[in-house]
Amino acid sequence: MKERFIEISPDADEKQEERFNIWRSGEGIPFVDNDTKAAYQERVTLIKDAIQLKKKPSRIPVCPSPSCFPIQNSKITMYEAMYNYEALTKVIEEYQDEFMTDVYNGPASLVSGKMLDILDFKLFAWAGHGVAKEQEYQFVEDEYMKAEEYQDLIDDPTAFFQNSYFPRIFGALTGLQKYPVLPIVHEILCVPPAVIPFSDEDMKSALQALMKAGDEALRFRTAVGKLSRNIMGKKGIPAFGGGFTKAPFDTIGDSLRGTKGVMLDIFRCPDELKEACERLTPIMVKAGVNACRASGHLMPLIPLHKGADGFLSDEQFQTFYWPTLRKLIIGLINEGMVPHLFAEGSYNQRLDIISDLPKGKALWLFDRTDMVKAKETVGRVACISGNFPIDLLITGTPDEVRAHCKQLIESVGKNGGYIFATGAGMSGAKAANVKAMIEAAKEYGASNT
Repeated sequence: MKERFIEISPDADEKQEERFNIWRSGEGIPFVDNDTKAAYQERVTLIKDAIQLKKKPSRIPVCPSPSCFPIQNSKITMYEAMYNYEALTKVIEEYQDEFMTDVYNGPASLVSGKMLDILDFKLFAWAGHGVAKEQEYQFVEDEYMKAEEYQDLIDDPTAFFQNSYFPRIFGALTGLQKYPVLPIVHEILCVPPAVIPFSDEDMKSALQALMKAGDEALRFRTAVGKLSRNIMGKKGIPAFGGGFTKAPFDTIGDSLRGTKGVMLDIFRCPDELKEACERLTPIMVKAGVNACRASGHLMPLIPLHKGADGFLSDEQFQTFYWPTLRKLIIGLINEGMVPHLFAEGSYNQRLDIISDLPKGKALWLFDRTDMVKAKETVGRVACISGNFPIDLLITGTPDEVRAHCKQLIESVGKNGGYIFATGAGMSGAKAANVKAMIEAAKEYGASNT
């Protein structure tokens, strides 16, 4: 079989332009007037110019990541935000009125608590369900896939997730263990055994739970979608993202094998781990592409959890992590997407390695990486952003925040290829510091392009 996702396709540039044009058009957004639409399109162009590295933007785009800050800065709890959709949309609208940036992020890190209840979701604890009603959700790490199940995952990822993984992480979906292997239905005699499992009461219960959860998820998305279109139409600010996918290694290490499990696998079953990463790569490509096509966007977020300095050696990073992450990036680029890579932690030791990408096709968001070194390396081939420290927004003063904004922008903001952003979500930040950061980033970003 021909190896895929190694080089960019001849039509990658054309596809990317097409996706940018779709995003820039603002189709379906109820703009209040032509000036607002023009402001929206100007902001998309700013981001496009920063990413493509072909021309300097007229100013530096200001795109911090709010995360749960809008909720914490309001009078409602995290529980209310996840269960009362009207209260959530009101808070997000108030946040956008008070803190004007160049992009709209929306409640991207929140989902419907009612939906999670219906499914009896085990993989996370959330407000009122395992953590206090005021707290953000927390991941519940465990070994949800055994080491001896690698071959099952490799042979048929869909069947493994459907029949084994989902019943483990959703208490309401245990009936899916009996889901039939449908690809064998190619002869008339194979039809009865393929459909009989659906008569099982546990199977019926699981399917009913999925339908109820789907209805609830749709209600949440409808409320948030209406809010998003109205804010973008009123403020003239584009959504900064519209899709999500994950590095294959993180898909396995985060929520299948767990941190301990995947670390042991590097030594005990390295070939199976590498093969599983390869097997998941096209699935992760499709996940990011399909999500962006559905939203009319082109920038799927890819949070990188286990590739940071100190977690893997350079040899392990280049053996287990980077090969399939790079393939994921190339696969997305070939479909016209702009991978938005969130390098959590420090990537100072990885900068030369991750610079092996086609120019003007990706956006890197750095958390705790030396931005000057990032500009000198990754910045030659990709737009960089991030590394405004969250701890400064939490513990610092407005004057300290403004000074750091000035220093950061003057260090790496000249000559384009840079978007101002926080190193992570702004949860826990002081409102005065957030306001000072946005104002300073706009001021210094207008004079340092």
